[in-house]
Amino acid sequence: MDETLIKVLVVDDDPALRQLLADYLNRHGYDTLLAPDASDLESRIQRFNPDLVVLDRMLPDCDGADACRRLRQLGEDIPIILLTARDETVDRVIGLEAGADDYLGKPFDPRELLARVETVLRRKKGASALIKEKQVAFGPFVFDPATRMLFRSGEPIKLTGGEVNLLEALVNNAGKPLSRDRLLALARDDEGERNDRAIDIAILRLRRAIEDDPKQPRWIQTVWGIGYRFSP
Repeated sequence: MDETLIKVLVVDDDPALRQLLADYLNRHGYDTLLAPDASDLESRIQRFNPDLVVLDRMLPDCDGADACRRLRQLGEDIPIILLTARDETVDRVIGLEAGADDYLGKPFDPRELLARVETVLRRKKGASALIKEKQVAFGPFVFDPATRMLFRSGEPIKLTGGEVNLLEALVNNAGKPLSRDRLLALARDDEGERNDRAIDIAILRLRRAIEDDPKQPRWIQTVWGIGYRFSP
């Protein structure tokens, strides 16, 4: 292995797909590691220290979502993209709730996987930089980027993974008007369709969680003709 390259571990029981993805990712400058199942996933991660895992859900020895959940319970924060033959909303939600960073349904174009890999790695890099900063306080709220948790007067507020992604994108760009397209790219909320309406609905859910009056928001303001702005 070339230690200077970004390492991607592909876990899939289809040997043809594994090799296809390895060839494609390698051509685009990645060092690709391959595994047919998740039986020794933890030890592979510890041994090879990959930067990202592409993990199939339908593995012969387990559900990839369960393997992802186990890694998160062990405190492993490596970025994970789940693959599945069932590209339905309920399966995407299960994957995201298990701690996956992104979700891709089969069949897919390798170019789409490459785009997902690059997006997740950029987000991870940005989140790592954010973790070095102090907690973000606004009004009675405190957002902890290290744990990706939001507290109000010391009590945790339950948010979905997509809502946390959206809040993190807004907080990380405080004071800047962000278009809906930009928020879609930053938040990557796969719980819904990727369009303007999805962002509007996600903003409404987040406002309901943190605003005293969602119709007259204090923290997440509408910038007419552009999108939204977080104003701490």
